[in-house]
Amino acid sequence: MRQPVTTRVGVVGAGIGGLTAALALNDVGLDVTVYEQAETIESLGAGLQLSPNATRILHALGLKDALEAVSFTPEAVQFRSASKGYLIAYRHLGAVSQARYGAPYYHIHRGDLQQLLLHEAQRREIPVLLGKQLETLTQNTKQVDLQFNDETRLSHELVIGCDGLRSRVRESLFGEDAPRFTGHIAWRGLIPADALPEKSIQPVATVWLGAGKHLVHYYVRNGEWINLVAIVESGQFSQESWTEPGDKQELKSLFRNWHQSLRDLIDASTSCFKWALYDREPLSSWTLQRTTLLGDACHPMLPYLAQGAAMAIEDAWVLSRLLERWEDEPVSGLMEYQKARLPRTRHVQLASRRQGEMFHLRDKWAIIRRNLKLGLGSRYLPEIAMQQFDWLHGYDAVKDFD
Repeated sequence: MRQPVTTRVGVVGAGIGGLTAALALNDVGLDVTVYEQAETIESLGAGLQLSPNATRILHALGLKDALEAVSFTPEAVQFRSASKGYLIAYRHLGAVSQARYGAPYYHIHRGDLQQLLLHEAQRREIPVLLGKQLETLTQNTKQVDLQFNDETRLSHELVIGCDGLRSRVRESLFGEDAPRFTGHIAWRGLIPADALPEKSIQPVATVWLGAGKHLVHYYVRNGEWINLVAIVESGQFSQESWTEPGDKQELKSLFRNWHQSLRDLIDASTSCFKWALYDREPLSSWTLQRTTLLGDACHPMLPYLAQGAAMAIEDAWVLSRLLERWEDEPVSGLMEYQKARLPRTRHVQLASRRQGEMFHLRDKWAIIRRNLKLGLGSRYLPEIAMQQFDWLHGYDAVKDFD
C-alpha cells in the first residue's frame, strides 16, 4: 500500500457504500475519515444478494475469507407460481456463475456485511466517528467544511456523501427533493433453518410470483438462517424504517391463498418487520465542486434486481481508482467518476423498476406470456437466458479501473 498523500477525504455515512468507499480510498493511499450519525453500528436490515460484479471488488479489497465465513453460496435462482407452486424458470448460479464471471454469487445478511467492512476499517485504523449527524456543508475552491450536531466543525479537501436515500449531503448540494413513495411495502423476517423440516428449503434463491406481490427467500449465515422478503403493493403504510415491527398475522393474511410451503415459512419466522419503499428519478449530476455522492444518496435502487449494495460497491471502487488516476487534480477525478458511473447506475435503476412491474403482473394473459418467456428460456435456451445478465453481473470494475 502506498503512503498516504495529502488529500484528506471525508466520507459521510458508514453504511455499506460508505465503509466500502473508505476501504477503497485507503487502498490507494488517501487519508480517509468516516462520519456516521448513529451512536452505534448495529446489525440491522435484511439479507441481500451480492452478485459477481460486487464480490470481485470485495475480494480485491482483501475480504474474501471474511465474506465466505458469514455468507451462503446459492446453487441457483428459481421462479415459482404463488398458489400452485409449480416451477416457472430456473437459472444456475453457484459454480456456473463463478465459471462464467470469475467471481462468486453470495447471499449475506446486510448487518454481517456492514460489520465485516467496519472491522476491516478498524484493522486499517481508518477513523470511523459515531454520533456525527451532519448539520451543514459549505465548500469553496480549496476545501469542504462539515458542521455536525455536536458543534464540531471539520474540513476536508474532498467529501463523499454516502448517507442514503434522504441524504443530507445531497440536499446541501442540490436542495430539497422529496423521494417518491412507490406504494410498495416490503416485509422481512428471519427463520432459523432448524425450525423447518430438513431439506424443505432448497439451497437456492426462490422467487414466488403473484398478482401485485411477490416473495423471496434464501439462506444466509452459512445456511443457519433463512431470509424472507415479501413485497406487496399497498398504499396503506408509508413508514420508512428498518426497525418498524410488522404484525405476523397481517403478513399471514396477505399470503393466505399462496402455497402451503410459504405459509409454513411465515409461521416459522421469529419476528417480522416492514418498511415502505421509496424511489427517486435518476440524477443528471452527482458532483458539485469538491463534493460528490455515492450509492443510495445519488441512485437509490428498488430491490427487484438485488443491486442496491452492488451499485454502491462498484461506485466505491471506481471513485477510488479515478481519484488515484487524477491525484494532482482531485476535482477532475470526481467529475470522471460521475461520467463513468452515471449511465450504468441509471440503466440499473430503470431496469429494477421494470423487473418489479414484471414480478407483479395482474393480467392473466400477461402472466402467461411472462411465464412462457421465462420458462422456455431457462429450459431450452439456457445460454441466452444467462446472457441476459452478462451486462449486469459480468461488469468488471476491477479490470476496467485498476
